[in-house]
Amino acid sequence: MKRSAAEVLREYTFPGVEHVHGVSYDGQQVWFASAQGLKSFDPASGKALRSFDVAAHAGTAFDGQYLFQIAEDRIQKIDPVTGQVLSSIPAPGGGGDSGLAWAEGTLWVGQYRERKIHQIDPQTGKILRTIESNRFVTGVTWVDGELWHGTLEGGESDLRRVDPQTGKVLEKVDMPAGMHVSGLESDGGDRFFCGGATSGKVRAIRRPRRG
Repeated sequence: MKRSAAEVLREYTFPGVEHVHGVSYDGQQVWFASAQGLKSFDPASGKALRSFDVAAHAGTAFDGQYLFQIAEDRIQKIDPVTGQVLSSIPAPGGGGDSGLAWAEGTLWVGQYRERKIHQIDPQTGKILRTIESNRFVTGVTWVDGELWHGTLEGGESDLRRVDPQTGKVLEKVDMPAGMHVSGLESDGGDRFFCGGATSGKVRAIRRPRRG
């Protein structure tokens, strides 16, 4: 298993935000969930862009057209232009859900204390597949066919690349002491955006290259 220390490229802070939950990226804006609703910012400038007054308790995802946001025991589908909630489905963890990602036409949902990741049908919420982890699961993301998830347990966090069939850990990126990962999203290139939990920050972390 490959292991490395996280390289923090940038930290983003937001006045009044004390806890960052889910994180997603639509190709231009980074979206994050907070107690103050669903917000977005420009990752190049750090400038705040949008803010929607919707329930945003855990993971956030983007399917290329719509946002998906965990709100207690539901996953809500949201119009990223208007902030309108268009529909909702049950969340597999019934309120114990964490990360959220879109890949292969389906949603992938972290279940925090159960140490699981579920692949679910975005129309019905039906569980299609479950992957086991050995640590509390926070954010979830896919990039270039790789499944990554964040962990937070015992006051320590890392990022893990796992086999999407077996859950076997293939690679670990250790976060610096005191830096916790809540949400996780790839920009499709060489960066991960990590929710900083109770720090109220979002951090850009360099994505390790294969080889």
